[in-house]
Amino acid sequence: MITFGIKDALDILLVALLLFYLYRMMKESGSLNIFIGVLTFIAVWVVTSEILEMRLIGTLLDKVMNIGLIIFVILFQGPIKNFLVKVGSHRRWDYIKRIFHRKTDKQEDHTAVLAIVRACMSMSKTKTGALIVIQRNDSLKSYEVLGDVIDANINMRLIENIFFKNSPLHDGAMIISNGRISSCGCILPVSHDKSISRSLGLRHRSALGIAQATDAIAIVVSEETGNISVAQNGKLYVKIPVTELDHFLSAL
Repeated sequence: MITFGIKDALDILLVALLLFYLYRMMKESGSLNIFIGVLTFIAVWVVTSEILEMRLIGTLLDKVMNIGLIIFVILFQGPIKNFLVKVGSHRRWDYIKRIFHRKTDKQEDHTAVLAIVRACMSMSKTKTGALIVIQRNDSLKSYEVLGDVIDANINMRLIENIFFKNSPLHDGAMIISNGRISSCGCILPVSHDKSISRSLGLRHRSALGIAQATDAIAIVVSEETGNISVAQNGKLYVKIPVTELDHFLSAL
């Protein structure tokens, strides 16, 4: 007699959540076809070895599965690493800590937001290309070390000077963490999402890439049009008015 209990329901739920996360990870990285191919292969493997009990093909597919797992980890080590980082992040503790520091940090945060918004507004008028990444909970240390350490207060003029066309740091990304400009000229992961318009350049793809890999917010000022775009939670919002940018950053 076959029984179905709470443990079985929990087992199915965990597998469903794992498959959903893998689907989302593959879709964001532009590898959805690989995900569908892997699922198809697993389905064939289960049917032939478990249901039909074909020993020869089952043994062969078992060997392929063992090798395929290693290949999968090698090909997608970046997304897997980001997943483990998110699992191990202490977001709840950070939230509790922010509750006690909210009053003292509120004025400083508002001043920093104004400096960023004013700098973006000024660079938008002059069509100065810029890419600013604001850290939230996920650590950006692995990207900060790829650039030049600045460790300076958030200042409108400093942001403009760094992204000035003749500046040696204007091509990379500026990372803001812990209320300070930590690094400039940083290299970010590039998104291969096919839904991005071809009219958008490398800055926009890098902004979306960091927003897909972490929970950071990325602000882009287009060098061609002067339009301001924001990437967050794996999505890219283009042509954001300055007033909305102010409200958006203040709310976060």
